Amino acid sequence: MQRSRRRVEALIRRIKADQVEAILIANITNITYLTGYTRDDSILLVTPARSIIVSAGLDEHRLREECGDFEIRLKRSDEAPIAAIADVVNKLGIKRLAIENSAHSDEAIEALGEGLKTVEIVALHGHVEHLRMIKDRSEKEAIKAAIESAERAFAMTLAGLRGELSEVEVANRLDGYMRYCGASGPSFPPIVAVGKRSAKPHAKVSETSRIGDAAFTLIDWGATRFLYQSDLTRMVVTGKVTTKFERVYETVAKAHQEGVAAIRPGIPAKEVDAKARAVIETAGYGRYFEHGLGHGLGLEIHEAPRLRRDCDLVLEAGMVVTVEPGIYLPRWGGVRLEDDVLVTPDGREVLSRAPRSLDECRVPGSF
Repeated sequence: MQRSRRRVEALIRRIKADQVEAILIANITNITYLTGYTRDDSILLVTPARSIIVSAGLDEHRLREECGDFEIRLKRSDEAPIAAIADVVNKLGIKRLAIENSAHSDEAIEALGEGLKTVEIVALHGHVEHLRMIKDRSEKEAIKAAIESAERAFAMTLAGLRGELSEVEVANRLDGYMRYCGASGPSFPPIVAVGKRSAKPHAKVSETSRIGDAAFTLIDWGATRFLYQSDLTRMVVTGKVTTKFERVYETVAKAHQEGVAAIRPGIPAKEVDAKARAVIETAGYGRYFEHGLGHGLGLEIHEAPRLRRDCDLVLEAGMVVTVEPGIYLPRWGGVRLEDDVLVTPDGREVLSRAPRSLDECRVPGSF
């Protein structure tokens, strides 16, 4: 509960600076961050004096248990959420109300305007997301736990890897092992891409493509634990690799190393991207590195900050980001390495520890 109070107080400081009297939070991830409540049937109204969660009350006991520090307004079954919020805002006498800027903000402003004739409504962007970028101790521990579940599951999957297994079967094993290792589920559907199919950065798993069809496989996976995410990518070697594969792999590994080494408080995100990208460009593969170097990690698998060429945001201690350079060669295959990295007061800490050297990623056996 103290954690929720601290987060709400930080949000209040931000809305005061914008000279608004209250802010309406409708994004369920942001509501979870502020309150701990995870059902998507609620809207949160935060003012300097009061924080009120308006809910359908489908799970009232859980709502009161998880949101004990918040006032609770249960809406009638026949009452629209916007109408319930308008009623609360009017009763509080709020004259200037902010709502989260989103794809639906214009519609929300219009709908609210019908019930709030005397209230000025403004859209504000990224206030809660900005707070979410800096992880507190409990968030860091949750991410570490999610990484642990993912890495244990990966080791279990590799131990049973066989050439006849399809990409779908390997992905399903990973999913099951992550749950066995304490995760509530995967952070996203695992990517298992054999040989040429790994040239697609977000390849969907195939029922017909099998591990033994090529000498290497890209696996991108992550676990959800205590609501927080992990995100990792490794290359698995299952046969005799070529000089070309070794050259591409070594280039990506060096780019990964440079990207991680660049992470520290005070550096713009785009400079971290540039450090890793320069390695790939120098090796002649620049046009085959198709995405940003990484992204923030937390309650969502992709959140701020983004490590990419157009991001001026400066890294701060407490941020957790992925570093995932890749080279994707059409009709040949792709190589990507990804780790989860915490920005510390004096540099960085690589939180994920799954083996990444080429020798460690070789899987013995008959393929």
